[in-house]
Amino acid sequence: MPVIRAAEARRTTTPNAAMTTFASPTLGGAGQVLWRVDMEPGRQGPPHAFETEQIWTLLEGGATVDLDGEKIDLAAGDTVVMPADAPRQVSADARTGFTAVVTALPGGRAYNPDGVTADGACGLAPRDDERVPPPWTE
Repeated sequence: MPVIRAAEARRTTTPNAAMTTFASPTLGGAGQVLWRVDMEPGRQGPPHAFETEQIWTLLEGGATVDLDGEKIDLAAGDTVVMPADAPRQVSADARTGFTAVVTALPGGRAYNPDGVTADGACGLAPRDDERVPPPWTE
């Protein structure tokens, strides 16, 4: 049985959040990806879509998810299933930020649903119609 020790977890930091990979195909040989997202109060991820379904559970704090045009407020303990290819944007509560755990199938790539890079997108974000696997999912 593969065990991934806490010291082996990979941490990827962007201007908006920190993602800690707990298991993936390249970390433990997992058939799924499991990671944590820590987003500071008031931060907001870029609008994007993802090729595979993602399941997010908030562990602490609060967030608002704009999922395919519907705004969904989440609190600790809430879970949201984000369908593959649904445009999304995740925003942290202005007072509390949030910590979430996320799982998805491996191989999914992030992309800009309208084919245009968002203003201020970080270096890891896909450019225009490019599709890229986020490093925390590999």
